[in-house]
Amino acid sequence: MKVLKVTGAAVLIAAGVGVGMIMAKPLEANSAVTPGTIEDPVVTKSYVDEQIAKLNGGGNPGNNNGNSGEAGASVKLEVVEVPVGKTLMASAGAEVVVRVGKAVAYSSDTNGISDLTGGVDIKSGKDVPTNHLIWFPRDGRGIKGHPDETNVLTVLVKGNYTIK
Repeated sequence: MKVLKVTGAAVLIAAGVGVGMIMAKPLEANSAVTPGTIEDPVVTKSYVDEQIAKLNGGGNPGNNNGNSGEAGASVKLEVVEVPVGKTLMASAGAEVVVRVGKAVAYSSDTNGISDLTGGVDIKSGKDVPTNHLIWFPRDGRGIKGHPDETNVLTVLVKGNYTIK
């Protein structure tokens, strides 16, 4: 009985290896792509460096507002201190992270700002949590120090903004 089990196992393993070898042959024929052809183009280092520079802000590919005279949005996080009683008004698409102090949302309409970390919409006048990524979908929205706050508000900003 034991010999029958061992023989059966050996046959199954041999059959599996055989089927695997037969099925692998067609795959090998299709993967023989020659470098430098249309299927596998070769690019130069300068092309790759240029594409990386565009992603890092050299050329600002994300700014397609059609106004070539306007400054584009910053792609780097900038540390900004918002004085007591002032409001940081963010442009559409800007991102903010509150680092130091208590902040509240500001909106000129009934809609709020997007807390991407918490997955919620923050209405005007509601608290903005620290260390959460806040996104501004439209102009006319911002953040300001909490009414009880007596110190400056420190935030990280990515994108265009004004202090009012």
